[in-house]
Amino acid sequence: MEYRKFGDTYIVRMDRDEEILAQLKIFAEKEQVKLASVTALGAVKDFTIGVFDTSAKVYHSNRFQGVYEIVSLVGTINTKDGDFYCHLHMCAGDQEGHAFGGHLNEAVISATCELVVTCLPGETDRVFSDDVGLNLISF
Repeated sequence: MEYRKFGDTYIVRMDRDEEILAQLKIFAEKEQVKLASVTALGAVKDFTIGVFDTSAKVYHSNRFQGVYEIVSLVGTINTKDGDFYCHLHMCAGDQEGHAFGGHLNEAVISATCELVVTCLPGETDRVFSDDVGLNLISF
């Protein structure tokens, strides 16, 4: 992973065989990023995404392996109990143009991943909601 800062924005390049969430955590902790918007594109070879079942309050995950392009990766970096926390959703397309998307659990890069991390002033924390079953932004 390499990155450069331009004003309040970082351009981050992740490389083959790196895992996106793990690298994002390393980056955010090193640069002390507490609140940011994330967008990205690239290519992955192994990823797991999920969909939250609001009735059962559980995620249903699907793992994909093969040749995939990241069509869209969006989300936020903030904190939970003062520690790094991120919430990302990803959509990736296969060789036939089928797209699969959901909450990103894990993604291993096959070629590269280019992220734009736009830092925002201030901080928000996450607090678990028993009612919803998720860690919600707390202002």
